[in-house]
Amino acid sequence: MRITLVHPAGFNFVPGQPDFSVLANRMPPIGIMQLASWLEKFGHNVQLHDCLGPYAPPTTAENAEIVLATDPEMVGFSATTSGFMDAFEIAAYIRERRPEIKIVFGNVHVSSLGAPILEKFPEIDYLVMGEGEGAMLELADGKPLAEIGNLIWRNESGRIIVNPRRDRILDLDELPFPAYEKLAGFPHAYHLPLFAYEKRHGATMITSRGCPYTCSFCDRTVFERLYKTNSPQYIYDHMKYLRDNFGVWHINMYDDLFTAKKQRVLDLCELLIEKPLGMQFNCAIRAGHTSDEMLHKLKKAGALMVSLGIESADPEMMDRHKAGVTLDAVRETVKSIHAAGLRAKGLFIFGMPGETPDTVRTTSDFILSLGLDEMNMTKFSPLHGAPIWDECVNDPKGDFIEDWRLMNCLNFVYKPEGFETREEMDALYNWHVKRFYDSKGYRRRFAKRLWQHRWSLWHVLKHLPETIAAARYFSANKEQLEKAKREFKLHPRQPLGLKPQLSTDLQIDNIVSMSPVKLTRRDAAKMIIPVVYEGSSCCTPEPARAAV
Repeated sequence: MRITLVHPAGFNFVPGQPDFSVLANRMPPIGIMQLASWLEKFGHNVQLHDCLGPYAPPTTAENAEIVLATDPEMVGFSATTSGFMDAFEIAAYIRERRPEIKIVFGNVHVSSLGAPILEKFPEIDYLVMGEGEGAMLELADGKPLAEIGNLIWRNESGRIIVNPRRDRILDLDELPFPAYEKLAGFPHAYHLPLFAYEKRHGATMITSRGCPYTCSFCDRTVFERLYKTNSPQYIYDHMKYLRDNFGVWHINMYDDLFTAKKQRVLDLCELLIEKPLGMQFNCAIRAGHTSDEMLHKLKKAGALMVSLGIESADPEMMDRHKAGVTLDAVRETVKSIHAAGLRAKGLFIFGMPGETPDTVRTTSDFILSLGLDEMNMTKFSPLHGAPIWDECVNDPKGDFIEDWRLMNCLNFVYKPEGFETREEMDALYNWHVKRFYDSKGYRRRFAKRLWQHRWSLWHVLKHLPETIAAARYFSANKEQLEKAKREFKLHPRQPLGLKPQLSTDLQIDNIVSMSPVKLTRRDAAKMIIPVVYEGSSCCTPEPARAAV
């Protein structure tokens, strides 16, 4: 079968400001690249189109025409919440021009919402839940729809059928390397976040699936909690493949938690130390769940920087949203990172329930005290599959703007009770960012390594007009920006009030993670009442699904 997989551009912007996201970071769409290589392994003809790629046109029609030019029999879209409507517009254009082409949607947004997506968007033929390899291959092979696990589809009468979930891939080493060669402009026109690498070119790898933790704000658990990994040898071979075939010299390990299995990391480091590739890499760790031995091994193996999710420095916020991580552990972990000769990057979230101006100032003070080499503070967006979704949506004291396009961690779509206005939140956010990057400590650390980032400097100079324009927009007239936000209208096809359609296991996980008192999974299970999708009668009831 001829299949084209599409990565939509999404809406990576703040109303009133152009999208400068690709200026600082253009990452390859690793998900559809992995899926492409898997489908081609079994004989299917697969093309890729990245709507955020260096040669992609700006409009829906132009991107849709590029997809149509590949003459596909099936088109698959991998869409996050903020990218869904962009993907849908391309899909609708294709459906109007070539109605015989099958349209498939996957990724975390549809995995969270499930069948109601098909009800609200009849232009879409199929939804793939969770891991996509098995369902997409069986679709391409022409297997009877009722027998394809993880698939949501319509029968001949138009009734929406939710098939049972399929077993997950247990051995990730079965997967071929992603189809980098199919991505136009890779690797030279793609680049990692500025000043996060010393060598070029860069690429992204994902070496695990799942996460053993359930943080309140994270929707990744819709892919289930089972944590699986590539072997150290597979990772080593993958890195070598990128170096030898594409001239890649820096890797961002984009795992949610790269170091969850300590021995795997140590074994990989030993391979990289014994047979050096001359490459560098960044990865994510978890405060309190690492060791001096691991950090020193990472450094010796070529690691440049490690990231750790901290989220907040307010103890109550930490207890509520980041279970198992303490501020003392964070401080000690940062010290250990620096002692190993690595750079430390802290990841924070601003605006979750319970946030106040005081908690933000406390977090800002804590950030400056850590001596971090880099920092990222995300504007909190509730996501449908996250444990905290219901609280944000139903909070009578909060304020939530349910516009999927703005749920991109660049806009304060949720305003907690502790703030009067979103303008107040934006002002405090900008104050902190400016405070961090203007601090003497950060400037001193950055100046010492400035020449090491000559490729980032070259990139900035190459795009100097865009860089200057971005700076101007961030200091643009406040009245103009607020006017643009007020005039930004909800997409006419976006539904409101859709409820996450999560598995029983995920509902239990969410209840446990959000409970203010210690709760066992058994206790949480007693609170779950089997519910058939209440929005319509379109869906097959749970007990009968397997028989359809």
